[in-house]
Amino acid sequence: MNVAVYPGSFDPVTNGHLDIVRRAVGVFDRLVVAVLENPRKDPVLGIHERVAVIERAIAEVPGLDRERVEVRSFDGLTVEFCRLVGARFIVRGLRAISDFEIELQLAHNNRRLAPEVDTVFFMTALEHAYVSSSLVKEIARFGGAIDEMVPRAAAEALARAFAAR
Repeated sequence: MNVAVYPGSFDPVTNGHLDIVRRAVGVFDRLVVAVLENPRKDPVLGIHERVAVIERAIAEVPGLDRERVEVRSFDGLTVEFCRLVGARFIVRGLRAISDFEIELQLAHNNRRLAPEVDTVFFMTALEHAYVSSSLVKEIARFGGAIDEMVPRAAAEALARAFAAR
C-alpha cells in the first residue's frame, strides 16, 4: 500500500491545500494530512481546531474518497511521523520558484534523514497559485473577503478567532 503524508501548519487550510489533497488521493492508496504543531509559530487557530477544520473541509470536497484520507496532528520531524504511519512519500505543493528552492532543500534533508521516504511535488492549480495561509490571515484580520480562497469551515474559524482578539 502506497501511503503518503501531506505535512503543513494549515493555519488555515486553503482551497489550494484541498486541491493537493484531492490530487494526491488520486495517486496514493492512503493520504495522511499531518498538521504540524510548530513551537516556532504562533498560529491563529489551535492545533485541535486546525485538525477539525480540515476534517470538515475534506468532507465537503466533491468526489473525494474520504475513507483514504486521515487528518492527524504531529510534532517533531516529518520523516519520523512518516515512519510512524508507514508512509514512504511526503507530498508537497509548489506555487512558485521560491517555493521550489525551499522545498528542494527540505526534500534533500528529509532524504538524508530517511532514505526510504521520497518527496513528491504537486504544482498548485493555477486558480490557487496566489493563495497562501499567511495572505488569507492578513486579509481576514482586516475583514476582507476570503470565501474564494478557503473552505467555509476555515473562513468561519478565522472569523471567530479574529472576533475574539
